[in-house]
Amino acid sequence: MTDCKSTARNLSAWFATEQGGYVLAREQAWFDHTVNDIFGYNALQLGLPEHDFLRNSRIPLRFAGAEHERAAVRLCADELPFATGSLDLVLLPHVLEFSAQPHLILREIERVLMPEGSLVISGFNPHSLWGLHRALTRGQGYPWAGHFIALSRIKDWLSLLGFEVVGGRFAAYAPPFQQRKWLERVDFIEAAGDRWWAVSGGVYFLHAVKRVPGMRLIKPRWNKTLVNSLLPVAPKLNNTQRRVSDVPGADEKKQIKDGF
Repeated sequence: MTDCKSTARNLSAWFATEQGGYVLAREQAWFDHTVNDIFGYNALQLGLPEHDFLRNSRIPLRFAGAEHERAAVRLCADELPFATGSLDLVLLPHVLEFSAQPHLILREIERVLMPEGSLVISGFNPHSLWGLHRALTRGQGYPWAGHFIALSRIKDWLSLLGFEVVGGRFAAYAPPFQQRKWLERVDFIEAAGDRWWAVSGGVYFLHAVKRVPGMRLIKPRWNKTLVNSLLPVAPKLNNTQRRVSDVPGADEKKQIKDGF
Protein backbone atom coordinates (compact mmCIF):
# COMPACT_ATOMS: atom_id res chain seq x y z
CA MET A 1 0.00 0.00 0.00
CA THR A 2 1.06 3.55 -0.61
CA ASP A 3 0.35 6.78 1.20
CA CYS A 4 -2.65 9.02 0.57
CA LYS A 5 -0.99 11.44 -1.80
CA SER A 6 0.80 9.00 -4.09
CA THR A 7 -2.26 6.77 -4.32
CA ALA A 8 -4.40 9.65 -5.52
CA ARG A 9 -1.81 10.64 -8.13
CA ASN A 10 -1.51 7.13 -9.57
CA LEU A 11 -5.23 6.47 -9.59
CA SER A 12 -5.86 9.86 -11.15
CA ALA A 13 -3.48 8.93 -13.95
CA TRP A 14 -5.55 5.81 -14.58
CA PHE A 15 -8.71 7.93 -14.78
CA ALA A 16 -7.05 9.78 -17.66
CA THR A 17 -7.02 6.57 -19.74
CA GLU A 18 -9.96 5.47 -21.88
CA GLN A 19 -10.74 2.67 -19.46
CA GLY A 20 -10.59 4.97 -16.45
CA GLY A 21 -12.53 7.70 -18.23
CA TYR A 22 -15.42 5.27 -18.66
CA VAL A 23 -15.61 4.87 -14.87
CA LEU A 24 -14.91 8.53 -14.13
CA ALA A 25 -17.84 9.76 -16.23
CA ARG A 26 -20.26 7.63 -14.23
CA GLU A 27 -18.74 8.56 -10.89
CA GLN A 28 -18.82 12.28 -11.64
CA ALA A 29 -22.49 12.08 -12.62
CA TRP A 30 -23.42 10.25 -9.41
CA PHE A 31 -21.44 12.58 -7.15
CA ASP A 32 -22.94 15.63 -8.87
CA HIS A 33 -26.45 14.31 -8.29
CA THR A 34 -25.88 13.24 -4.69
CA VAL A 35 -24.02 16.23 -3.22
CA ASN A 36 -26.52 18.66 -4.73
CA ASP A 37 -29.11 17.63 -2.13
CA ILE A 38 -26.81 17.76 0.92
CA PHE A 39 -26.70 20.98 2.90
CA GLY A 40 -24.41 22.36 5.60
CA TYR A 41 -21.37 24.60 6.07
CA ASN A 42 -18.24 22.44 5.61
CA ALA A 43 -17.52 19.69 3.08
CA LEU A 44 -14.39 17.60 2.57
CA GLN A 45 -13.21 15.42 -0.34
CA LEU A 46 -10.45 12.98 0.52
CA GLY A 47 -8.44 11.61 -2.36
CA LEU A 48 -8.30 12.39 -6.09
CA PRO A 49 -7.84 16.17 -5.69
CA GLU A 50 -7.48 16.52 -9.47
CA HIS A 51 -11.17 15.67 -9.84
CA ASP A 52 -13.68 17.98 -8.20
CA PHE A 53 -16.49 15.73 -7.03
CA LEU A 54 -17.81 18.61 -4.88
CA ARG A 55 -18.32 20.95 -7.82
CA ASN A 56 -22.12 20.63 -7.65
CA SER A 57 -22.33 21.03 -3.86
CA ARG A 58 -24.19 23.98 -2.33
CA ILE A 59 -22.05 23.90 0.81
CA PRO A 60 -20.07 27.18 0.99
CA LEU A 61 -16.78 25.91 2.47
CA ARG A 62 -15.36 22.99 0.51
CA PHE A 63 -12.01 21.24 1.05
CA ALA A 64 -10.43 18.97 -1.55
CA GLY A 65 -7.10 17.26 -2.05
CA ALA A 66 -4.00 17.37 0.13
CA GLU A 67 -4.05 21.13 0.69
CA HIS A 68 -6.62 23.71 1.63
CA GLU A 69 -6.56 26.82 -0.56
CA ARG A 70 -6.24 29.14 2.46
CA ALA A 71 -4.41 27.33 5.21
CA ALA A 72 -2.43 24.78 3.14
CA VAL A 73 -3.43 21.99 5.53
CA ARG A 74 -2.03 18.63 4.54
CA LEU A 75 -4.56 15.86 4.97
CA CYS A 76 -4.28 12.18 5.69
CA ALA A 77 -7.42 10.11 5.93
CA ASP A 78 -6.76 8.38 9.25
CA GLU A 79 -5.64 11.56 11.10
CA LEU A 80 -7.72 14.51 9.98
CA PRO A 81 -6.84 18.00 11.31
CA PHE A 82 -10.46 18.89 12.03
CA ALA A 83 -12.35 19.28 15.27
CA THR A 84 -14.81 16.63 16.37
CA GLY A 85 -18.24 17.16 14.84
CA SER A 86 -17.12 19.98 12.53
CA LEU A 87 -17.94 18.67 9.02
CA ASP A 88 -21.29 18.23 7.30
CA LEU A 89 -20.17 16.16 4.30
CA VAL A 90 -17.20 13.89 3.55
CA LEU A 91 -16.46 12.24 0.19
CA LEU A 92 -14.28 9.12 -0.07
CA PRO A 93 -13.69 8.39 -3.78
CA HIS A 94 -11.73 5.11 -3.85
CA VAL A 95 -9.86 5.85 -0.64
CA LEU A 96 -10.71 2.74 1.38
CA GLU A 97 -9.39 0.14 -1.09
CA PHE A 98 -5.97 1.84 -1.17
CA SER A 99 -5.58 2.04 2.61
CA ALA A 100 -3.95 -0.52 4.88
CA GLN A 101 -6.54 0.18 7.60
CA PRO A 102 -9.80 1.28 5.98
CA HIS A 103 -11.85 0.77 9.14
CA LEU A 104 -9.69 3.33 10.96
CA ILE A 105 -10.44 5.86 8.22
CA LEU A 106 -14.17 5.32 8.71
CA ARG A 107 -13.74 5.75 12.45
CA GLU A 108 -11.96 9.06 11.89
CA ILE A 109 -14.68 10.18 9.49
CA GLU A 110 -17.28 9.38 12.14
CA ARG A 111 -15.39 11.58 14.60
CA VAL A 112 -15.23 14.68 12.43
CA LEU A 113 -18.77 14.45 11.06
CA MET A 114 -21.59 16.33 12.75
CA PRO A 115 -24.71 14.44 13.83
CA GLU A 116 -26.79 13.81 10.70
CA GLY A 117 -23.68 14.50 8.60
CA SER A 118 -23.26 12.64 5.29
CA LEU A 119 -20.57 10.27 4.07
CA VAL A 120 -20.41 9.44 0.35
CA ILE A 121 -18.22 6.51 -0.77
CA SER A 122 -17.22 5.07 -4.12
CA GLY A 123 -15.38 1.78 -4.47
CA PHE A 124 -14.58 -1.05 -6.85
CA ASN A 125 -16.81 -4.09 -6.57
CA PRO A 126 -14.86 -7.37 -6.13
CA HIS A 127 -17.94 -9.38 -7.19
CA SER A 128 -17.96 -8.14 -10.77
CA LEU A 129 -16.11 -8.47 -14.06
CA TRP A 130 -13.76 -5.79 -12.79
CA GLY A 131 -13.05 -7.82 -9.69
CA LEU A 132 -12.43 -10.89 -11.84
CA HIS A 133 -9.99 -8.90 -13.99
CA ARG A 134 -8.12 -7.87 -10.84
CA ALA A 135 -7.77 -11.52 -9.83
CA LEU A 136 -6.50 -12.50 -13.27
CA THR A 137 -3.92 -9.68 -13.37
CA ARG A 138 -2.82 -10.47 -9.80
CA GLY A 139 -3.18 -6.87 -8.71
CA GLN A 140 -0.71 -5.34 -11.15
CA GLY A 141 -1.08 -1.60 -11.87
CA TYR A 142 -3.93 0.74 -11.06
CA PRO A 143 -6.62 0.32 -9.99
CA TRP A 144 -5.94 -3.41 -9.73
CA ALA A 145 -3.30 -2.91 -7.04
CA GLY A 146 -6.00 -1.86 -4.60
CA HIS A 147 -7.79 -4.17 -2.21
CA PHE A 148 -11.36 -4.29 -3.49
CA ILE A 149 -13.68 -4.36 -0.46
CA ALA A 150 -17.07 -6.07 -0.65
CA LEU A 151 -20.09 -3.83 -0.27
CA SER A 152 -21.46 -5.99 2.54
CA ARG A 153 -18.30 -5.43 4.60
CA ILE A 154 -18.48 -1.67 4.11
CA LYS A 155 -22.09 -1.71 5.30
CA ASP A 156 -21.12 -3.73 8.39
CA TRP A 157 -18.38 -1.24 9.30
CA LEU A 158 -20.74 1.68 8.82
CA SER A 159 -23.43 0.05 10.94
CA LEU A 160 -21.00 -0.54 13.82
CA LEU A 161 -20.06 3.15 13.73
CA GLY A 162 -23.66 4.31 13.87
CA PHE A 163 -24.17 5.16 10.20
CA GLU A 164 -27.36 4.51 8.28
CA VAL A 165 -27.14 3.83 4.55
CA VAL A 166 -29.74 6.05 2.86
CA GLY A 167 -28.76 5.70 -0.81
CA GLY A 168 -26.46 4.09 -3.34
CA ARG A 169 -26.21 2.24 -6.62
CA PHE A 170 -23.91 0.27 -8.93
CA ALA A 171 -22.36 1.38 -12.22
CA ALA A 172 -19.80 0.32 -14.86
CA TYR A 173 -21.42 -2.95 -15.91
CA ALA A 174 -19.38 -3.29 -19.13
CA PRO A 175 -16.30 -5.53 -19.13
CA PRO A 176 -13.06 -3.67 -18.33
CA PHE A 177 -12.02 -3.11 -21.93
CA GLN A 178 -9.08 -0.76 -22.42
CA GLN A 179 -10.26 0.81 -25.68
CA ARG A 180 -13.16 3.21 -25.95
CA LYS A 181 -14.57 1.64 -29.11
CA TRP A 182 -15.17 -1.66 -27.33
CA LEU A 183 -16.69 0.10 -24.34
CA GLU A 184 -19.04 1.96 -26.64
CA ARG A 185 -20.07 -1.24 -28.43
CA VAL A 186 -21.30 -2.77 -25.17
CA ASP A 187 -22.94 0.41 -23.94
CA PHE A 188 -26.30 -1.38 -23.95
CA ILE A 189 -25.05 -3.44 -20.99
CA GLU A 190 -24.91 -0.28 -18.89
CA ALA A 191 -28.59 0.45 -19.52
CA ALA A 192 -29.66 -3.11 -18.69
CA GLY A 193 -27.36 -3.55 -15.70
CA ASP A 194 -29.51 -1.86 -13.09
CA ARG A 195 -32.47 -3.97 -14.09
CA TRP A 196 -31.05 -7.42 -14.71
CA TRP A 197 -27.81 -7.77 -12.72
CA ALA A 198 -27.74 -4.75 -10.40
CA VAL A 199 -25.17 -6.10 -7.92
CA SER A 200 -22.54 -6.93 -10.57
CA GLY A 201 -21.49 -3.38 -11.45
CA GLY A 202 -17.78 -2.70 -11.47
CA VAL A 203 -18.20 0.28 -9.13
CA TYR A 204 -20.55 0.88 -6.21
CA PHE A 205 -21.62 4.07 -4.47
CA LEU A 206 -22.93 4.57 -0.94
CA HIS A 207 -24.53 7.52 0.82
CA ALA A 208 -24.57 7.08 4.60
CA VAL A 209 -25.74 9.42 7.36
CA LYS A 210 -24.28 9.58 10.86
CA ARG A 211 -27.08 8.89 13.31
CA VAL A 212 -26.96 9.92 16.96
CA PRO A 213 -29.39 8.43 19.50
CA GLY A 214 -32.07 10.78 20.78
CA MET A 215 -31.55 12.82 23.91
CA ARG A 216 -32.77 11.49 27.27
CA LEU A 217 -34.56 14.01 29.46
CA ILE A 218 -32.78 14.34 32.82
CA LYS A 219 -35.29 15.36 35.48
CA PRO A 220 -34.14 17.46 38.48
CA ARG A 221 -34.12 15.95 41.94
CA TRP A 222 -36.65 18.11 43.79
CA ASN A 223 -36.24 18.94 47.46
CA LYS A 224 -39.35 17.63 49.25
CA THR A 225 -39.35 20.46 51.80
CA LEU A 226 -39.15 23.05 49.02
CA VAL A 227 -41.95 21.39 47.06
CA ASN A 228 -44.21 21.29 50.11
CA SER A 229 -43.57 24.96 50.75
CA LEU A 230 -44.63 25.84 47.24
CA LEU A 231 -47.88 23.85 47.29
CA PRO A 232 -51.07 25.68 48.44
CA VAL A 233 -52.17 24.74 51.94
CA ALA A 234 -55.72 23.46 52.28
CA PRO A 235 -57.80 25.25 54.97
CA LYS A 236 -58.26 23.40 58.23
CA LEU A 237 -61.77 22.32 59.17
CA ASN A 238 -61.46 22.86 62.94
CA ASN A 239 -64.73 23.56 64.81
CA THR A 240 -66.75 23.17 61.62
CA GLN A 241 -68.62 20.16 63.02
CA ARG A 242 -70.54 20.22 66.24
CA ARG A 243 -71.05 17.35 68.60
CA VAL A 244 -74.41 15.66 68.60
CA SER A 245 -74.96 16.63 72.22
CA ASP A 246 -74.56 20.30 71.31
CA VAL A 247 -77.47 20.26 68.87
CA PRO A 248 -80.77 21.43 70.46
CA GLY A 249 -83.24 18.56 71.00
CA ALA A 250 -80.67 15.93 70.18
CA ASP A 251 -81.15 14.09 73.53
CA GLU A 252 -84.94 13.98 73.08
CA LYS A 253 -84.71 12.58 69.60
CA LYS A 254 -82.19 10.00 70.83
CA GLN A 255 -84.54 8.91 73.64
CA ILE A 256 -87.48 8.57 71.27
CA LYS A 257 -85.35 6.52 68.86
CA ASP A 258 -84.19 4.27 71.72
CA GLY A 259 -87.76 3.69 72.92
CA PHE A 260 -87.67 5.60 76.15
